[in-house]
Amino acid sequence: MRCPFCGNDDTQVKDSRPTEDNAAIRRRRFCPACNARFTTFERVQLRELTVVKSAGAREPFDRDKLLRSMRIALRKRPVDADRIDRVINSLVRQLESSGENEIPSKTIGEMVMNHLAALDQVAYVRYASVYKDFREASDFNEFVGNLRPEPLSLGN
Repeated sequence: MRCPFCGNDDTQVKDSRPTEDNAAIRRRRFCPACNARFTTFERVQLRELTVVKSAGAREPFDRDKLLRSMRIALRKRPVDADRIDRVINSLVRQLESSGENEIPSKTIGEMVMNHLAALDQVAYVRYASVYKDFREASDFNEFVGNLRPEPLSLGN
């Protein structure tokens, strides 16, 4: 593994352990050239996925891009980072086990929307505003008007 600080190709693993959900291996590494320490993660990848954009362009699937988009939608919302990671892991497993190597970006967007609708309605509306390309306030009004209200929880 190449050191991200100095580019040295010869780094050493100092510690390895599974992540909490056992979906990856976390490795603490050390670079003897610059004495830097850094962490890497090793995940199972069942197949190489390609995202087919709406204009027809193709690009490799990027789990981190998916994670970033969900984190943006969930910014300042009461959802644990572990829960977001579990949702991302679930989405990636669904995509990898679909049997398809090429996945339309629309399919991924719809899957994210479904998970966000169940996770947090504010994040769902935020994501939808970008995904569905809202241009006016009336677009928000129409979309929010179609949401089912969440049941009220009574505090004890």
